[in-house]
Amino acid sequence: MNHRDQISIGSQSILWVAGVGVGLLTLAFVLGVQVGKQSAALRRPAQKGVEEELKDLPEPLLDQLKVFEGDGPDKLVPTQKVDATAAKEPAKPEAAAPEKPAEADTWTLQLVATADAAEAKKAADKAKAAGFATTTVKDKGQLKVRLAKPADRATIDKATEKLKKAGFKPFAVKAE
Repeated sequence: MNHRDQISIGSQSILWVAGVGVGLLTLAFVLGVQVGKQSAALRRPAQKGVEEELKDLPEPLLDQLKVFEGDGPDKLVPTQKVDATAAKEPAKPEAAAPEKPAEADTWTLQLVATADAAEAKKAADKAKAAGFATTTVKDKGQLKVRLAKPADRATIDKATEKLKKAGFKPFAVKAE
């Protein structure tokens, strides 16, 4: 055998080749993770945030809001006094109520829209602690926490200010 037919590799060359190999494997792994994240993001539908929903409103919400003070959350829906004698008498049939004009629409406030059930529950609990009853509506994969009792627009505007002071960013939606 001849010395020319043998290949000799030094320890420095082995370390250099191993380092380059580890670097290439690391790069391939990081790129694979990034490609996986991108493909997963493309597969799921884009979720609208509250800011985007506000941009879709026909008029700027701030133009519609008015500052009212002195009314608490109990003013959302007027309470009716119950007469003890009326409860004993059978109910009398009443004539059909006339249709309400368009300006008498009922409104509610949406406090949060999220896909996370824990976040929706947290918002509902926070609103309850502030004195507001809520309901959660599931719509297009989103959990929307709204005030439970719809009311006229002026009453809803008053409640908006109270909820803002409690740390919410509510916006009015027509009650369904």
